[in-house]
Amino acid sequence: MIFLMVSLAVLAVMVLRVLNEYERGVVFRLGRVLGARGPGLTIVIPVVDRLVKVDLRTITLDVPPQDIISRDNVTIKVNAVIYFKVVDPVRAVVEVENYLLATSKLAQTTLRSVVGQVDLDALLSQRDSINQRLQAILDSQTGPWGVKVMNVELKQVDLPVEMQRAMAKQAEAERERRAKIIAADGEYEASLKLTEAARNMETQPMSLQLRYLQTIREMSTERATTTILPFPIELLKYFQSKN
Repeated sequence: MIFLMVSLAVLAVMVLRVLNEYERGVVFRLGRVLGARGPGLTIVIPVVDRLVKVDLRTITLDVPPQDIISRDNVTIKVNAVIYFKVVDPVRAVVEVENYLLATSKLAQTTLRSVVGQVDLDALLSQRDSINQRLQAILDSQTGPWGVKVMNVELKQVDLPVEMQRAMAKQAEAERERRAKIIAADGEYEASLKLTEAARNMETQPMSLQLRYLQTIREMSTERATTTILPFPIELLKYFQSKN
């Protein structure tokens, strides 16, 4: 009885397979594929059938850093991350030996090919378009394997030290150029305001006298031992007319 019970337990383990909700089992009978089964309880005939489990959850794959020469002959190191999942378990098992390894190698070669066709400036400023291009290429090539590439993201772009220094100098020069332009614009606007004020004073002499009194008041508030008062030229004209 003990031997019979142990035999039945071993047979049950060999015949009955439990597949989780996120798993599918591709069944081969004498080397010929029967299809995908699951989730739940699946019966497999010992010796005759072979079951290969396939995970249907989204897989995150890190693409190792790749040494790439951009279109403008700059040597850079780029890595990325890929999000994909199996949508056809049978094709993922039958059409490719190892879909994980195949997707990883394909991602590396595609990354080198796509990044090598763009300039460094485009790589740094147009990551979204490059990500979409990588995703479209990988998805079209992994489709026959039953794999769906959902997203590709460039993680990091490492530049040579010399290029980093050159870009820092370029950014500093750009900041100086903008500062000079802003200062020149300020001077130009100030000159326009002064010209407008001079025209107003020319048409209204009283405003010049008011400005003169305001200047004297401002000078009187300062702590200075000597105060120089400007002498209006109009008074000289007055004395000359008297003589």
